[in-house]
Amino acid sequence: MRRHRRAKIVATVGPSSAAPEMLKRLFLAGVDTFRLNFSHGTHDDHARVHRAIRALEAEVGRPIGILQDLQGPKIRVGTIRDGKITVTAGETLRFVPSGTEGARDAIPLPHPEIFAAIAPGHHLLIDDGRVRLAVTGLGDDFIEAKVVTGGVISNRKGVNLPGTVLDLSPLTAKDRVDLAFGLELGVDWVAMSFVQKPGDLLEARGLIGERAGLMAKIEKPAALDRIEDIIRLSDAIMVARGDLGVEIPHEEVPGRQKELVRACRLAVKPVIVATQMLDSMVAAPTPTRAEASDVATAIYDGADAVMLSAESASGSYPVEAVEMMDRIIRSTEQHKLYRSIIDASDPGEEQTAPHAVAAAAADLAEVIHATAIVAFTSSGTTAARIARKRPAVSVLAITPDQGVSRRLCLLWGAHSVLSEDIHTYEESVERACAFAQREEFARPGDTMVVVAGIPFAQAGTTNNLRVVQISRS
Repeated sequence: MRRHRRAKIVATVGPSSAAPEMLKRLFLAGVDTFRLNFSHGTHDDHARVHRAIRALEAEVGRPIGILQDLQGPKIRVGTIRDGKITVTAGETLRFVPSGTEGARDAIPLPHPEIFAAIAPGHHLLIDDGRVRLAVTGLGDDFIEAKVVTGGVISNRKGVNLPGTVLDLSPLTAKDRVDLAFGLELGVDWVAMSFVQKPGDLLEARGLIGERAGLMAKIEKPAALDRIEDIIRLSDAIMVARGDLGVEIPHEEVPGRQKELVRACRLAVKPVIVATQMLDSMVAAPTPTRAEASDVATAIYDGADAVMLSAESASGSYPVEAVEMMDRIIRSTEQHKLYRSIIDASDPGEEQTAPHAVAAAAADLAEVIHATAIVAFTSSGTTAARIARKRPAVSVLAITPDQGVSRRLCLLWGAHSVLSEDIHTYEESVERACAFAQREEFARPGDTMVVVAGIPFAQAGTTNNLRVVQISRS
């Protein structure tokens, strides 16, 4: 079950993909981690999918990651008189905190935190930005805004506020219940929506502890202003380009994507590029050329993983979408310019012994034409430090922790296997040679670079590197 590519594939599970036989087809087509979107479905639905994935994992003998994506706060207008109103550029509307039959002078916006934080000059974007308004005046119980881009405002449409930082926890009451349920199931990652500032992650971290990796979804402009601290407090990042692309200009999204990928690579944190990557494949068996280029761009940027949303959750061609993404990744990684582009975007590394050892292992493996780098890792950190260099040589990550082996299904280039703890040099060499051959990374006579931390089984101590040749006898 070795993947012949470095970047990973995340696929969202939904009505099109929840059946056990479809989950197996998607895994065999290339899915490394499955996403459970808690904006949809019941707890029973997600529990059935979780059981099916774990049964599949046992059947194929490979770790499979499961990502729980929490819904987060949803800001919406209230009920509009007659269901909708059409507004035109230049007219002024008034929003109020309560009401049941909104008209132009009293559109309900039942979110008091907005009235406490918004200011003149800020913008309101309704229905994914189809209607745009600029705030011109405020009162204790109203917001006046001038229509910049006209359109239709209808019941319960979503509202984005790109310039406004709301005093609002990213964990709603629903999220807390969902999080407790997901942790009880045993998800490997928890993705938080609506992250605005570093402190938003602390509450979730306290609830999650070490039971799962914490992933921050970057979809708010305010998060970009504090991104280094947010990355530091997270275990991984998702570039959620859908909402982010509503709240910042479209032309800025590609550059921001590159910045985020590079910052995560420097911080040794996995990064997923997400949203509408092969969106036309929701209804068609092939993507557009622009979509294929979009996936390839994320791979050239050095993203750890790319994600399918509606394409695999509710689309008509979930398997074909995964197969297409797999082909695009492999083709991109095999292109003659890929290595030079990846090397040129190397962010460097921290000046510490563990990072230096990991970087040296990647460089040494290439120089001596090693067939693999074998990383013994109890927490996943050693494998992540090596992956940051984006080596041309495959990385075989051996860990005694099942949760770590599953979380490594998001890490660039890492092929994780579960093994008992090792205690001696000799044991590490024997185990490295045995697993490299079993997983088809090496054959007798091949040379490998083995990286570990001494003492063994102690997290974060990447300090030992050795060159090993597999015996021909």
